[in-house]
Amino acid sequence: MKYIGPREWVGLQNYIDVFSRPGTLSSLKLSLYYMVGAILQVVVALYLSTVLAFKVRGGNVFKAIYFFPYLINGIAVGFIFKFFFTRGFVFDTVLQWCGFQLNQLPYWLRDQAINNWSLVGASIWRYLGQTVILFIGSIMSIDQSLYEAAEIDGANKFQQFLHIILPGIKTILVLNIILSITGSLSAFEGPYVITSGANGTATLFVLMDRLAHVNQKVGLASAMAIVLLLIILVFAILQQVFFKFVFRDAGDGVAEARKKAKRMQRQRNRVAVKRTSVFRNGSRIGKERSVK
Repeated sequence: MKYIGPREWVGLQNYIDVFSRPGTLSSLKLSLYYMVGAILQVVVALYLSTVLAFKVRGGNVFKAIYFFPYLINGIAVGFIFKFFFTRGFVFDTVLQWCGFQLNQLPYWLRDQAINNWSLVGASIWRYLGQTVILFIGSIMSIDQSLYEAAEIDGANKFQQFLHIILPGIKTILVLNIILSITGSLSAFEGPYVITSGANGTATLFVLMDRLAHVNQKVGLASAMAIVLLLIILVFAILQQVFFKFVFRDAGDGVAEARKKAKRMQRQRNRVAVKRTSVFRNGSRIGKERSVK
């Protein structure tokens, strides 16, 4: 199928081409770079948010600094890093100030051994603030009395993080990891704007755009989109199952508190029933004595 012209029925041939074309599989493998970057992003964001969620001097300033890149348009971020990594420009100049020679530095966007990591770094810089803000909000919602009780019991900061913070933010943690990994499968703006998919940086989305809008292979690009959707769904389900297994014994205390409240309410009801029956029996005995 093309945008203009007759359409030809090919059955499942487009889906066969998705897995038989060498360029398609290689572009799909590039998602592994972004997955590693996504995990690193979540780890760094979890550390920063744990620090900034408590009283820190200048904490609001750091929150604004981390969150500001997320407010910038993705195309603008691409142009920023395009000049940032260009030979002899910002990054190379800073490294020369640190004592490196220009001829010792690699081509950050041309060298295929490092160019994808450069794009991953740009992606982490942009989306780190969003992850940090989500973590901070969830950490600040944890009851402060839990930290006080943990300190009385002698728990250090790492033990508080492991047994209070992680179980308390498990929902947001799972959400951030799912968003980060599924987003890494659909990376587009960075490689499209910074390198235009050249030198082995064309992700599956960039390849889909090239096939549909340059080569006019709309049917093949649509089949690739369906395959990518199925891959994202599979990854999302696997992550849900994995984290459900990991946090099977963890809880935020809400369910236990509800069960305890129900038990106490049942005890109160039983005591109230007993008191009522005793009162009724006592009143009857008093009446019988007064009659006699």
